[in-house]
Amino acid sequence: MVAVKKDKISGDALGTGRRKSSVARVRVRPGQGKVTVNRRPLEEYFPNEQDREQLLSPLVATGKATEVDVLIRVHGGGSTGQSGACKMGIARALVSLDTELFPVLREGSYLTRDSRMKERKKYGLRGARRGTQFSKR
Repeated sequence: MVAVKKDKISGDALGTGRRKSSVARVRVRPGQGKVTVNRRPLEEYFPNEQDREQLLSPLVATGKATEVDVLIRVHGGGSTGQSGACKMGIARALVSLDTELFPVLREGSYLTRDSRMKERKKYGLRGARRGTQFSKR
């Protein structure tokens, strides 16, 4: 099913999210709704409004935006991949915290891994599919 762990010491819920080449490790704990990404505030790490909305969407869908604090460690990829990884990690951590949220998160497809990856470069080509420029002479 979903690879989610629950930390018995502090009562935090842990979740791992992946998207493109990004990996996010998410820790959700009861709090006031503070979101920290790589020890920086959410607005500072993700200046793009679209990335912030994508990251917060599982919290808004479940109504937990003001009830939990979220700590995220994310690396790899770009801002879109990282925000998608964070979204999946938050959803998995919320399910670990409260299993009754599973149907809401499943219906919103927050728990589904987006399997699209970059296509590999092939030999004899300049990229994954682009060939070399034709030269008559």
